[in-house]
Amino acid sequence: MKKRIVVALGHRALGTTLPEQMVAVRKTAVHIAQLVKEGYQVAITHSNAPQLGMIHTAMNEFAKQHEKYTAAPMSVCSAMSQGYIGYDLQNAIREELLNAGIFRTVCTLITQVTVDPYDELFYTPTKVLGRIMNVNEAESERKKGNFVVDVPGQGFRRVVASPNPVNIVEIEAIRTLYDAYQVVIACGGGGIPVLQQEHHLKGASAVIEKDLTAGKLAEELDADELLILTSVEKVSLNHGTDQAVELDQITAADARKYMEEGHFGIYNMLPKLQASLSFIEAREGRRAIITSIDTAEEALRGKTGTIIE
Repeated sequence: MKKRIVVALGHRALGTTLPEQMVAVRKTAVHIAQLVKEGYQVAITHSNAPQLGMIHTAMNEFAKQHEKYTAAPMSVCSAMSQGYIGYDLQNAIREELLNAGIFRTVCTLITQVTVDPYDELFYTPTKVLGRIMNVNEAESERKKGNFVVDVPGQGFRRVVASPNPVNIVEIEAIRTLYDAYQVVIACGGGGIPVLQQEHHLKGASAVIEKDLTAGKLAEELDADELLILTSVEKVSLNHGTDQAVELDQITAADARKYMEEGHFGIYNMLPKLQASLSFIEAREGRRAIITSIDTAEEALRGKTGTIIE
């Protein structure tokens, strides 16, 4: 039996600018191709914060200079980021596989994820992104009902909510590709956040935490492993202090205890632990691994990384 895995790529695996991304995805493709060589069925999701901010800024600046064009909604910018990142990723992975003599289709699915309009997180937006605005532009955004913050030393910027993922709209298409042993890239940036209005899906001005969607994707695909790739080799308690303790292999109970003790930042490591627990507690025999992209293969062999079982 082939092992089924979902890989969540962080910022380091993608870079920030267009040239950085083209270089980064080539390195990332080597690791993904290695998983395929080892017999894994692979689904990939990824972050998109820098790319989303870049697209949102570009589209809004363009609209300012051209009266006939309107600013792009956040959901549209999210869709653009999925296509742009997926394009580079799928081509790099395809090339790496062909170089190894492996003929496997790699494809990107533009993916929507429903969110609850009554999610309390809509009332406490946290994700700062997009262009820098002056006072008048910021006031105009507020009049539209958008949240704006004053970033010291920069200016005013949009801040959007990060609601929890509810359902992956295109999950059946993803599952079909996955079960056909294709490498599928889906739910980029946590998915395009949408509100279900009977048969209509309305884009939401929000950004879903991609690690939470990665955990949901892994559960929906009945994966055996969830591999979350980030900027550190292992999760640490007391991170950033001289009392830092790296975590190797821990149980779900250990992870929950550390979460309750407040060891993990709510905007970085905490969602990774939450996603891991949701995934492994849904079925016995699963494991989640949090590590850096450079140590991915070693972590899968149990030699490094933080492994939660």
